[in-house]
Amino acid sequence: MPTVPAQPSSRDDRRITIAVCIFLTAIIWLVFGQTLSHDFINFDDDRYVYENSEVSRGLTLDGLKWVVTHSHASLWHPLTTLSHMADCQIYGLRPAGHHSTNVVLHNLGAILLFLVFRGMTGCLWQSAFVATIFAIHPMRVESVAWIAERKDVLSGVFFMLTLGAYLRYVRAPGISRYLTLTIFLACGLMSKATFVAVPLVLLLLDYWPLGRSQKSEVRGQRSEIQIWLSLIAEKIPLLALAAAASVATVFAQTVTMASLEQLPLLPRLKNAAVSVIAYLGQTFWPTHLAVFYPHPHDQLNIWVVLACVALIVVLTLLAIFFRQKRPYVFVGWFWYLILLAPVLGIVQVGLQARADRFTYLPHIGITMLVTWACADLTQQWRHRRIVLISMATFTLAASTVVAYQQTTFWRNSISLWEHALAVTPDNQTAHQNLAAALWSKGRTAEANKHSRAAAIAHARTTLKDYPFDVATHNDLGVLLVQNGDVRAGIEQWEISLQLNPDDGNALNNLAWVLATYPADTIRDGKRAVELAAKATTVPGGAVPIVLRTLAAAYAEAGDFSKAIQTGGRALDLATAQNNTSLLSTVRHEIELYQAHTPYRESPPP
Repeated sequence: MPTVPAQPSSRDDRRITIAVCIFLTAIIWLVFGQTLSHDFINFDDDRYVYENSEVSRGLTLDGLKWVVTHSHASLWHPLTTLSHMADCQIYGLRPAGHHSTNVVLHNLGAILLFLVFRGMTGCLWQSAFVATIFAIHPMRVESVAWIAERKDVLSGVFFMLTLGAYLRYVRAPGISRYLTLTIFLACGLMSKATFVAVPLVLLLLDYWPLGRSQKSEVRGQRSEIQIWLSLIAEKIPLLALAAAASVATVFAQTVTMASLEQLPLLPRLKNAAVSVIAYLGQTFWPTHLAVFYPHPHDQLNIWVVLACVALIVVLTLLAIFFRQKRPYVFVGWFWYLILLAPVLGIVQVGLQARADRFTYLPHIGITMLVTWACADLTQQWRHRRIVLISMATFTLAASTVVAYQQTTFWRNSISLWEHALAVTPDNQTAHQNLAAALWSKGRTAEANKHSRAAAIAHARTTLKDYPFDVATHNDLGVLLVQNGDVRAGIEQWEISLQLNPDDGNALNNLAWVLATYPADTIRDGKRAVELAAKATTVPGGAVPIVLRTLAAAYAEAGDFSKAIQTGGRALDLATAQNNTSLLSTVRHEIELYQAHTPYRESPPP
């Protein structure tokens, strides 16, 4: 295995290095520079910045105390919070400034990644390609274009600095260099909680490309196990820091963690296995990206889950098998798994299935694996240089175009959530946030529609976990009818009556629709009378609202005398209960029945 190479010192190498850094900067600003004209979005940006009084005041003494002693949006990441405060101090609540900070940090992280990989491997062009894919892969859009995801880009900078500090330490071990490494790691932990896995990544780098177990000064007369034990012991202070940060994170996230009752462990494990492969798929085919992916709960196809588990096992065994001949396969695969593990939802925070932002650092491992594999496997190709340049050019061009397009969806809350709904059906969170965004713009009719759609999605999600919940079937039926899908609503009430034939709500709701719905193909007066009559006999059924339904059913069936008589009983009960809102309605309907006219419900908007 290669050891740490000497730093290139030729003038040409320096020029190429500078050119790569300029190229990274240009392509990042080409893709993400458009965010400077984007707004805040109504998903976490409010909690992180514009509705957070502690943050929006900027840098104050009381604010600095608050940063250290309190969680921020149920997370403890004081450096990230300080960066938001600094933005508010400089830019106020103008989103352009906050967006520019994200882009600058991502830019810095990409350049540092290139320099660190070049220093570790001595491979300039492979390192440049890895850094460029990191810079403009479409799955980076969420981390850069979303102001609330400052923790990604800030922790990314400290991640690269940690790797660079570790490289310096490996080349010339010393207390000062180890202290520098520790400081950068601590800063990363105070930027994002998932930084806890970074010490394990350093162990992977010991294997390749640093090859520390193969160095004569490290090996001496010791066995390989003894060498690795010493390398692990070297990381103990870093692991202790990570453990302390993990404890702080658990305490801070107690509010947002999903309980096992909300989301049992088995569905979490199934989703985690599928997510590992889903992220891989989106790495190579980054389409249908959304800000929020609804959790499937326990509805994943068992064969899909087993196939994903089998694929993970096979890929892991292959990585282990090739660890000697192609160590970058081992390091790249386990880099991906280790950094992804804290965000796979086994300890579930929020109710998303997965998120593009979770791959910000893990994807580097896969890109590194593929890049070095392509370089190795094409060694004997006749036109290797042309082929590799063509492949790299096509990949970078495609990533740039897709990332640019994906970034446009983040221009405001409405465009963001409309896109999410276009690629993720039954997305309750997307409907809710789109409804709020539309409401704030005065588009109330559209807002109400999406609010109902959110409630429908919520009911359907509940029924996935509790399919025999009669009350939820009833509620879903009402929502579907209000949303214009009357047949689907009727289906829900039929299910309720199959589960409980004496359910008063289902009897009354179904009878009302069969008696009063405007479409002739829906109404059935005879069955409406049967259902409404039965509803009056169940406990609590002799109430004005049910008698009103029965009267409407009689009218639809053509028995107007009984409709008038039953409507009168409903009127008497409403009067006795002082239900003034119902009195005028029933009186109007009785007048219709007296004129031998059935009542028709107004069609839903």
